[in-house]
Amino acid sequence: MKFIKKKKTQNIRHEIDMVNGPIMKKILLFSFPLMASSILQLLFNAADIIVVGRFAGDNSLAAVGSTTSLINLMVNLFVGLSIGTNVMAARYYAGGKNKELSEVVHTSIMLSLVSGLVLAVVGIIFAGPMLKIMRSPDSVIGLAELYLRIYFLGMPAMMIYNFGSAVLRAKGDTKRPLYFLTFSGIVNVLLNIFFVVELNMDVAGVAAATSISQVISAILILRCLIHEDESLRFEFKKLKIHKNRLIGIMEIGLPAGFQGVLFSLSNVVIQSAINTFGDTVMAGSAAASNIENFVYFSMNAFYQAVISFTSQNVGARRYDRIQKILKCSIFCAIVTGSVLGVASYIFGHQLLGIYTTSQTVVEQGMIRLGIISTTYALCGIMDTLVGVLRGLGHSIVPTLVTLVGACISRVIWIAIIMKIPALFLVEMIYISYPVTWAITGVVHLFYYLWIYKHKIIPLIEKTN
Repeated sequence: MKFIKKKKTQNIRHEIDMVNGPIMKKILLFSFPLMASSILQLLFNAADIIVVGRFAGDNSLAAVGSTTSLINLMVNLFVGLSIGTNVMAARYYAGGKNKELSEVVHTSIMLSLVSGLVLAVVGIIFAGPMLKIMRSPDSVIGLAELYLRIYFLGMPAMMIYNFGSAVLRAKGDTKRPLYFLTFSGIVNVLLNIFFVVELNMDVAGVAAATSISQVISAILILRCLIHEDESLRFEFKKLKIHKNRLIGIMEIGLPAGFQGVLFSLSNVVIQSAINTFGDTVMAGSAAASNIENFVYFSMNAFYQAVISFTSQNVGARRYDRIQKILKCSIFCAIVTGSVLGVASYIFGHQLLGIYTTSQTVVEQGMIRLGIISTTYALCGIMDTLVGVLRGLGHSIVPTLVTLVGACISRVIWIAIIMKIPALFLVEMIYISYPVTWAITGVVHLFYYLWIYKHKIIPLIEKTN
């Protein structure tokens, strides 16, 4: 059986046919722009860290770096909702359901605005108290609070970009979000240099540059959607929340968002434990974490790919392609994670030296890279398995598995070693990452195999 997709009159060159033809080649075509987008975003974020570390000092570096886990904790719930947008839009797009697709687009943009405003208000009001809960040292808490308050002003724009990109990914368009990100990121770097180096604004300049660049990317993504074809086109007069589409987005996206929050919550606990080791360890961990993010988000492109490809093939009733989609995505994630992760450690001294001139900070960063970066392929496998489950419409169980396997277990681990002085070493904190990735990934694999045997195989037999 071959599914023939109805073609649009414009923008065909931005689409990828996910339901016909070779899978591996198209996954790579879909993933490479996503990977490039993530790497560019991280480079721009790294520019924040580098400019602060070079021109404002280690305290400013620690202040900006230590806010990452807190930002992720607050943002991931709403970013997870965009996964629901991606899944629903991909299904309706492949199934030719134009009315439903249009409702998803406008519901998603409205949802992004509401989410962004909520994040902005909460972030600005509670930045200080949350940093105190995380045990941020007195030497950095003032700088970190200032950074967060300005950073969260850009939340509505960030949410619009994320949800708008999710809509475009539904039809296989990962190139234009890359173009938009490139432009706004270049502006971010230039503003970083101007605000921090020329105006001596310290962390406030970095945060302001980031917020301005987010507004630019949001404007570009909205302009793109306004000029889209037919059901994907965004029109301000249609901006509203459609209850049925919101429920569909929530069913997939809310568990995905909670999973992101749970991961971030455990990372906040870990960051709080790391903070007790002082400024040098904090700075080394922050720099190493930025390097690791290049590995993670490169693998994450295949997580995004497996969601979109699985969702479209479910919408087109091409269930026979699901298994191969997963195998191709896992293979790509393993290769990417292994190569980049090991390379990050091998060239760790040189890479960390970009962030700081302090040799003691570099050595602390190497400790983290040696444990986490070299095992990052485990995280890629885990995420890819979660992606295929979400694409199939199963989002609650992966969240529950993550709650136990990656969150509760990490919190328990930290609580135990903090009570045993001989074990309370920064190395023991870092080890919790690969251990929980492996455990959680195995459970996701068994759940997927059960779903495939009892639900997907009967559908394949029925369609044949």
